[in-house]
Amino acid sequence: MQNKLPLLALALFMACNSSQTTVSESQENKSMADPAKTYAATITESELREHLFTYASDEFEGRETGKEGQKKAVNYLKEQYQQMQIPAAQANGNYFQEVPLEITKLPEGSVASGDATYTMGKDFITFSSVEISSDQLVYAGYGIEDTNYTDFDAIDVAGKVVLIKAGEPVKEDKTYSVSGSMQPSEWSRMSEGLAKKAELLTEKGAKAILFYDPKNYSRFKRSFDYMSRNNSGRMGLKQEDNSAALIVISKDMAASLHPEIDEKAEATLLDKPIEIKLKSENEQISSENVVAVIKGSEKPEEYIVVSSHLDHIGVNDDGKINNGADDDGSGTVAMLEIAEAFKEAVKAGNGPKRSLVFLHVTGEEKGLLGSQYYTDVDPIFPLANTVANLNIDMIGRIDPKRDGDRNYIYLIGSDKLSTDLHQLSESVNDEYTNIELDYTYNDEDDPNRFYYRSDHYNFAKNNIPIIFYFNGTHADYHRDTDTPDKINYDLLKNRTQLVFYTAWELANRDRRIIVDKATK
Repeated sequence: MQNKLPLLALALFMACNSSQTTVSESQENKSMADPAKTYAATITESELREHLFTYASDEFEGRETGKEGQKKAVNYLKEQYQQMQIPAAQANGNYFQEVPLEITKLPEGSVASGDATYTMGKDFITFSSVEISSDQLVYAGYGIEDTNYTDFDAIDVAGKVVLIKAGEPVKEDKTYSVSGSMQPSEWSRMSEGLAKKAELLTEKGAKAILFYDPKNYSRFKRSFDYMSRNNSGRMGLKQEDNSAALIVISKDMAASLHPEIDEKAEATLLDKPIEIKLKSENEQISSENVVAVIKGSEKPEEYIVVSSHLDHIGVNDDGKINNGADDDGSGTVAMLEIAEAFKEAVKAGNGPKRSLVFLHVTGEEKGLLGSQYYTDVDPIFPLANTVANLNIDMIGRIDPKRDGDRNYIYLIGSDKLSTDLHQLSESVNDEYTNIELDYTYNDEDDPNRFYYRSDHYNFAKNNIPIIFYFNGTHADYHRDTDTPDKINYDLLKNRTQLVFYTAWELANRDRRIIVDKATK
């Protein structure tokens, strides 16, 4: 960055750490009316480039969760926060939040009912271990319990094998029973609906779930077949043994267990003996989030979480390294620059009123695992006191569909939970950055379903307002060609400054933003 400071200030600057941009006294004096601009100016192309050419280098081996390259990545982040003198978020002073993970290997075994024996990989798909035998199978319809509808009035599923199907009931007038409108509820969505149903049945004490989803069975099977061919497993949070085993069944298997399953949703007991014998060996994985915090000066008990994922997909079978410069090296280095900008504000006596949490999560590529651990298992700071989450995942490139139109960013989720947040985001951009805010992927019917595919979703499902910043996919997405030389550093700087300004406003406004669209 070209520096136009006076010679004395320049000399002082050169005496400081050359990898960080400081704020001179003259700059501070000029920006008394709007200090945000002064600190945003510390976010530079040169520093973003310097960080990213290190973070997305071959030395970091693609940063795959639990592997040596990921360990190098978390140590790099820790060192940067230490150099900036931004403390760890945890009370014990450890920047690393340990995230216990395990790889579930494909189980061996079978499911039987009467004279029929069902084959794994053909008749059913599962990644679970369970052994249970019962004289009856509980059919629980859609497996839903909500304000306007329940499948559980007349049945007890504790300790049982439960058969349910995808979707939700529709009335004769074509409205959905749960939502009461022409729009389906989240119970109908593939991954979110299944997760809600599995969680509900686990809470009710079910031992195993037979899930019938003919529309998406082939998708489950593709994942199973890939793991089978590669002798791999599925990574997830290490779970206690009380979770209900999930078994996705084929159309033929469903029809043999309950011939009227497509037509009927009424919960009932089926005179079908069921025996499940499935065993697998799990591999334990060590991984960690990196979490730092700048405490607020007036409302330190309220938190703005800025997040990105620190991991990527590692090394190909042929030895080629997936550097992940855009995914999500760009978000990671953006966070470092945002943290530095806020630290400069603190040093000048202009620190944020609310606390800023810098959350680098692991395991995003394995299923949003690090953020799930933070929100669902061990939130370092209470979720009830978390004002918003600004999540940055791929902001250094240009979507080819934009046809060379560079000055944009896709925003996802800003209006899902808080009208306040959406309006704040728009006004901040109008005042400071004038980037085109493209809401293409914010559509509820977006087939890409990006709203559910990055770490912000684990905050959103807890009714914490979020914004997801995203440049879209490109030909190098999840390939060894996603390298730091292809990043548009001018765009990365502008987009990073947009996130900074938004965080600045969230942290310093008088009142906390209002959640007016809570989902539960």
